[in-house]
Amino acid sequence: MATRSNIAYKTAEGKIRSVYCHWDGYPAYNGEVLKRFYNSFDRAVALVELGSISALKEHLHSQSPGHDFENPIDEVTIAYHRDRGEELSIQEYDDIPTWIEDMEEFAYLYTDNGWIVNAYQKKDDNGFPIFDYVETVNTPEALKEMGWDSE
Repeated sequence: MATRSNIAYKTAEGKIRSVYCHWDGYPAYNGEVLKRFYNSFDRAVALVELGSISALKEHLHSQSPGHDFENPIDEVTIAYHRDRGEELSIQEYDDIPTWIEDMEEFAYLYTDNGWIVNAYQKKDDNGFPIFDYVETVNTPEALKEMGWDSE
């Protein structure tokens, strides 16, 4: 079963640019990969500009020929547009609440202070989405609270 997520950054105009990711969206995997390998604004933008992805990996591009959807190279992100020839799919939203309303299980947003995540469209009493830093959510206690095993 897939654990879906969305990965996004905020543009200079204040828009949220986001892509869908089909596999491994939970903080212990996608959150950790984003934190370790996409830890700058430029890397976050480059990832989102690939369009929607099947699987997030540590590298954006292969150094070897032959990487595609049916024959992926280990540790290279698998993108629907680039690797399977599908139409490029990047969503843009006017604000964070609108983005979260359209989300999957986990929504990751790059900030100057690191990646933050919203789990299951969680909101505060005023209806605004609640975010935590990936490091905060990626603990055994937090994962158990969300219904995820920490292993």
